[in-house]
Amino acid sequence: MIHPNPSELISDLPGAERILQGVSDHQENRHTIPSCLVRIARPRLSKAGLMEASPQHDTHAELDLYQLLASEGNQAHSRYNALIRELISFEHALEHRLSKVS
Repeated sequence: MIHPNPSELISDLPGAERILQGVSDHQENRHTIPSCLVRIARPRLSKAGLMEASPQHDTHAELDLYQLLASEGNQAHSRYNALIRELISFEHALEHRLSKVS
């Protein structure tokens, strides 16, 4: 079940703006950095009710993210690592929040 107000659930979590943008981009089939991040995090986002569950794992999301970053110029590797760290921080904070609600 999709959460009725995702922004209310996650608005103060680290990286929430990027995740909300990514969910919107993904729903609109836009190939963006935020949409790649939500593709990577889809299992956890689905569990939290922020996205529909997917029947299969997206095996290309991380490569797509890296290729987008590389197409924008220098330092793709360090930007990729920073975005993944932010995503992990978001996921941990979300799981912590959900454990308090349950």
